[in-house]
Amino acid sequence: MSIPRCYGQGGSYKKHLRRVKSRRKIRGKKDKENGCKGINIMEIPDSSSMKPPSRPELFDFEGVSMIHYFTDNWEKVKNFQARPDDILIATYPKAGTTWVSYILDLLYFGNDAPERQTSQPIYTRVPFLESCFKVIPSGTELAENLPTSPRLIKTHLPVQLVPKSFWEQNSKIVYVARNAKDNAVSYFHFDRMNMVQPEPGDWNTFLQKFMEGKNVFGPWYDHVSGWWEKKQTYSNLIYLFYEDLVEDTGREVEHLCSFLGLSTSVEEREKITKGVQFDAMKQNKMTNYSTIPVMDFKISPFMRKGKVEDWKSHFTVAQNEQFDKVYKQKMKNTTVKFRTEI
Repeated sequence: MSIPRCYGQGGSYKKHLRRVKSRRKIRGKKDKENGCKGINIMEIPDSSSMKPPSRPELFDFEGVSMIHYFTDNWEKVKNFQARPDDILIATYPKAGTTWVSYILDLLYFGNDAPERQTSQPIYTRVPFLESCFKVIPSGTELAENLPTSPRLIKTHLPVQLVPKSFWEQNSKIVYVARNAKDNAVSYFHFDRMNMVQPEPGDWNTFLQKFMEGKNVFGPWYDHVSGWWEKKQTYSNLIYLFYEDLVEDTGREVEHLCSFLGLSTSVEEREKITKGVQFDAMKQNKMTNYSTIPVMDFKISPFMRKGKVEDWKSHFTVAQNEQFDKVYKQKMKNTTVKFRTEI
């Protein structure tokens, strides 16, 4: 796949912006129509030499808090053409997206295309549909150019913003939900190290915003309950829980195979289950996002702990009481239930 270049070798972010502006004056309308473009991430020589962009600001988009990196390419996202055999992996941020993406990639292509596992990072094998980060091609571009069948595509969009073609084509959807307390902790550390996310502030500041739903992709409460309601009427959707995956990964892999109609052998499932354990993925450069230049691993790794109950080391008694009160109110009209302990 031919991918247009954005950064020059070793150039700074400011120089890159000047080059982009210069090219746009020349290309005019044609460049605008090309939308969100990027380079092959594997060609980036040294992420430390690149100055990260300034932190984005939250704004309201279709009733959901968003940042421009997920709306800049919106027309192409909205009009994305899904296929009947596409598999959409949907989650609220930091709820097990990469984990389930890797499981599915191994289930479908682990044997037929093993070279993918060592040569292509997970974010090119499973494109992030609405992303438009400039340092890599847009999610829609990557998805449209996927050579695989089925195409594995990920999204963090709330259910009401998912491109309608996925419903029209009756595509299979794998949704993963994580309990709110652990999700909040993981999201906090993610925002600390990810320079294309809004500045999180300290833990208490972030937690207050989380309870108010002032996070990228909107309130956790609406996200998990909206997808839960969709499950009741859309039969090609499986709703997984992060806590179940931690408790018994093999069992959940078996559930996935059943949902997807895959006749994977017991031996193969066991091999995959072993390969997707957290520590193995954390050390794997193709799954740990260490090749992305906008993430500062000196602050926190992308894959931090992957545990249930880590919230207990962050919440004060007062914060926990306040959170429980807000949670009870926000979740009073849904039947979805979560475990904060296993």
